[in-house]
Amino acid sequence: MMEEKHPMFQKQTTKKTDRSNEQGFTIIEVMIAMVIFTFGILAVVNMQISSMQGNSAATRITSQSVAAQNKIEQLFVMSYDNPWLESAGNPPGIDTDGNTHQETTPQGYTVSWDVIDDTPVADSKQVTVTVTGRGGTSQVVSVITW
Repeated sequence: MMEEKHPMFQKQTTKKTDRSNEQGFTIIEVMIAMVIFTFGILAVVNMQISSMQGNSAATRITSQSVAAQNKIEQLFVMSYDNPWLESAGNPPGIDTDGNTHQETTPQGYTVSWDVIDDTPVADSKQVTVTVTGRGGTSQVVSVITW
């Protein structure tokens, strides 16, 4: 009687398979896709950083413009001969009441204004309001009115 061999002990033959029909990605394809994806993500991150910097700058400029407009409105309601509207008080000078035309807002901006008499016509004043950012490092906003 002939003994049958257990399938584990039988000689196994391997077939060569044609891999050209197999589905899937090679490791090189996956790595190239990851590199492309990484560059895309880095571009989005860079764009986000630029957007945040732009928004911050816009907020500062808006705050400075509001401070300048507020000072112009305060000066408009004053009488023509008010000491705050004397050209002698232009920084670093002092007007007849001992004031210099400069103050600091609660946000830390420096608001100063220069007055030029009889400009652009007689009996008028040209007022230039300048707002400088904290520490003098931010962008300067100037508004000129007559």
